[in-house]
Amino acid sequence: MTAQEPQPGAGPEPGAAPDAPAPAPRAPLSRPIVAGVVTALVGVTSSFAVVLTGLDAVGATPAQAASGLLVLCVTMGASAILLAWRYRMPITVAWSTPGAAVLAATGSVEGGWPAAVGAFLVTAGLILLTALWPQLGRLIARIPPSIAQAMLAGVLLPLCLAPVTGIVADPWGVAPVVIVWLLGVRLAPRWAVPLAFVAASIVVGVDVAVTGASIDPAVLIPRLEFTAPTLTFGAVVGLALPLFLVTMASQNVPGVAIMRSFGYEVPWRPAMLVTGVGTALGATAGGHAINLAAISAALAAAPDADPDPKRRWVAGVSTGGTGIVLGGLSAALVALVVVAPEAVIPAVAGIALFAAFGSAVQQAIDDPGERLPAVVTFLVAASGVAIAGVSAAFWALVAGLVVREVLHVGRRGR
Repeated sequence: MTAQEPQPGAGPEPGAAPDAPAPAPRAPLSRPIVAGVVTALVGVTSSFAVVLTGLDAVGATPAQAASGLLVLCVTMGASAILLAWRYRMPITVAWSTPGAAVLAATGSVEGGWPAAVGAFLVTAGLILLTALWPQLGRLIARIPPSIAQAMLAGVLLPLCLAPVTGIVADPWGVAPVVIVWLLGVRLAPRWAVPLAFVAASIVVGVDVAVTGASIDPAVLIPRLEFTAPTLTFGAVVGLALPLFLVTMASQNVPGVAIMRSFGYEVPWRPAMLVTGVGTALGATAGGHAINLAAISAALAAAPDADPDPKRRWVAGVSTGGTGIVLGGLSAALVALVVVAPEAVIPAVAGIALFAAFGSAVQQAIDDPGERLPAVVTFLVAASGVAIAGVSAAFWALVAGLVVREVLHVGRRGR
């Protein structure tokens, strides 16, 4: 009797190896691409008002502020594409939002806008020096995080008060923005600040319709405005140093930590070289600083971007490309700010900084042994005082370190 042929659909013959499990289907490439688009949209729309507020505070005209926004979008986009493509990681680059807050808190410096541009170049040089001279990085690491975060919190406080004072000054303009933001926090936290910006845009549109204000179409065309830099003592010490410190402590270092939490080791020296060169290239056109993305980095590096960690670098490239495209809206965003009611855009900027302020306060007072120096640092930074042409941010750092040294002297080694 001949053996019977196996029938289709029958199980394996006795002793045969079981079939290997079918590989899980790969997510479509559109998934990390969309994740990158979302990362760029959230990053730009949630903090551009802070950047414009900062550039305006240090003396930029609307055209120069629009140029700064444009060059920041281009340099951070190009840097993200380069780093993500080269190292096959979802590395994303952003403008320094805390740095923009430092500009807003510092205000006009000795030498005006050209001196501020000079400070941007000094900041770029310090970032590059961090890559080339490891001792500088170690020196920065010796600044207690509580002091650095307290300085940032003090800088942010006046900006975060803008929604509160704005509701009193212009309730019909600011209240809708705050209400939309609050509903966004409840229903879609990631989009809360962008939704607040949309609400502000509607408020501005209604105001323009009521008042009959007009916008010259020519100002909507993005263009670069270059400024010859100058160096002044007040701008270098009072602006460049705080800008560099908060960019490192609040953006680059946390950015590396966030990427590490998703299994990626960001190449420190190349990242600092690329962002330092990008900051230098953008400085004379009004860009204050670019750095590794921190909070928004998770949008491109998390499993939601792609289940396969080896393909998430596509999200980094997509983020960069979208950022460059969004740069084309820089002039339109500035035009919107120019015609907006006085309290509306500062309210959006303040709302955008709530999370950063809360995080900075928490880290500043987390260690009871460091709390008093942190409080002194916070109060000096929040005071806004300028001494010898040097901003409060620098003096806050000095005061905090002095108080800490006095309190700890003689206690080490016990």
